Order: sequence, then structure tokens, then C-alpha cells
Amino acid sequence: MTSKFHPHEGKAIEMTQEDIVVVAVDGSPASRNAVRWAANTANKRGIPLRLASSYTMPQFLYAEGMVPPQELFDDLQSETMEKIDEARAVAHEVAPDIKIGHTIAEGSPIDMLLDMAHDVTMIVMGSRGLGGLSGMVMGSVSAAVVSHASCPVVVVREDNQLDEASKYGPVVIGVDGSDVSAKATAIAFAEADARGAELVAVHTWMDMQVQASLAALSAAQQQWEVVEREQIDMLAERLAPMTEKYPNVEVRKVITRDRPVRALVENSEGAQLLVVGSHGRGGFKGMLLGSTSRALLQSAPCPMMVVRPEAV
Repeated sequence: MTSKFHPHEGKAIEMTQEDIVVVAVDGSPASRNAVRWAANTANKRGIPLRLASSYTMPQFLYAEGMVPPQELFDDLQSETMEKIDEARAVAHEVAPDIKIGHTIAEGSPIDMLLDMAHDVTMIVMGSRGLGGLSGMVMGSVSAAVVSHASCPVVVVREDNQLDEASKYGPVVIGVDGSDVSAKATAIAFAEADARGAELVAVHTWMDMQVQASLAALSAAQQQWEVVEREQIDMLAERLAPMTEKYPNVEVRKVITRDRPVRALVENSEGAQLLVVGSHGRGGFKGMLLGSTSRALLQSAPCPMMVVRPEAV
């Protein structure tokens, strides 16, 4: 694996944890969109961007136990480098002054990205949206990286366009009271602070004990109002440590009886980023039940960051 900065842009610093944004590059339109978002993010955070791409040898060569000719290696590396150079140009259109490095690996993009995840701030990947994920971010690749990466992973769909409005939109966080939600909330505050953006904290609740029959509507409404006040106080309590740490971040609290997907999608219109917590390999729980996470990755109107729990 090679990792180097472009000669005129300085050298990579060897350290265990780099404050750096990594973006997966495969030459697709979805990947280019992810590069634009990642470049804007690196620029706002004042940290470098690393472009990551991989190539694989044709399977038939291995079947016969053949040693691939050097020309084949050279051609594959050259093609991959062309994708890197194209992505570098796209990134510099968005942020002319950021430092850009690159990594090219032979083998699985999943292995490359999961290996890099141990040492970087975040990984950004492109997605074609409802049509599935393409190239380096085909379904299995994005699913594996989102599910297993040790750093936050941002999925940018091809239709999540970076424009003048969305560049300055809020950061949205789904809060459900779990430990991973607390970790995601801390990351969302840091992102909002770095971007000078408003933070929108969304908490949904559904009280299945309250039966809204016609006869009980009045009593139910009173009950709901009591529960809602309790939920507002609880949300304020959960956000308190972060509001103290980031006094400059303007916070808007949204408490709703709506379903989590709809509440998060609605509040993410025009946002820079939606941040959600995942409860590990078993899928998403709390605010992100399995199908909910999939629905959000497909339908969120802005890029979505998935934060996983600390490794144990």
C-alpha cells in the first residue's frame, strides 16, 4: 500500500492517529460527489484529505497459478492513478488550498478502508442511492465498511448535491439516549462547531401505552403533553455536557411523536450532515432499527454519518 502526499503539497506525517478525512475513489459520478463533500469538510475542519482507491488482479490469472506480468500491474496502477488525479482536481475545485494525499492498494477495497479506519477521522463513501451502490461502494462494500469501521463513515448519495445552500445548512443528530447516541452527539457537536453550523437534535418517542380511542382522546392528549415535557427535559439533560463544551453552537431541539425515519428525513432537508449512532454488527437499534437505517441511507436528503460504539 502506498500513502503519500503530492510532491508540491508536503509529506504525509507518520503517526498512529491522523486528523484526516479519507474518501473512497472509484471514478464514478457518485464517488466524485463524495469527493466534493469530503473536500469541503476537510477545508472547514482545516485538515488534509486522503483519496483512497484499490485495484484487483483478474481472477483467471490466479486460477492457473500464473504470475501476472509486470505490465498488467503497471496498467492497473496507472488506471487507478488516473482516477486519483481526476479526484484531486475535483477536490481542488471545491477547496483549492487543502492538502491532498492518496493511498492505492491492491486487493479488496473493504480491507483497505477498514484498515485505514483505525487511524483516521472519518471515511467518506459515495452511493448511487436507490439504484444501489456502485464501484468501490457497491452494496457489500458500503455495508461492510459502515458496519465494521472503527471510525465514523459518511455515505454521500449521488443526489446529495453540494450547493451553496447545503454548504451552510445545519448538522442534524438523532438522539435516543444510548451510549452510542451520546458518542454520535459528541461528534455532531464537533462537526457543527467546525462548520459554524446550527445543530438540530431530533428525539422521537412513541408511547404505546396511550390508547387514543375516541373516548380517551382528551385524557390521552393530557398524558402526551406530560410525556412530551418529560422528553424535552430528558433531551436537554443529554445535550447539557456538549452545550457546555461547545458554547458557540446554536442548538435547536426537535421532540416529536413521529416515526424516526420521517422525523430525521424531514429535519435533514437542506442539512450539511445527518449523524446517527449504530449499535454494532447486529444492525441498528433504538432510533435506527434495521430497516430504519437502510431507509435513511437510501432516503436522507443529505449525507449521512454512521457512528459505531467504541471497540471492546
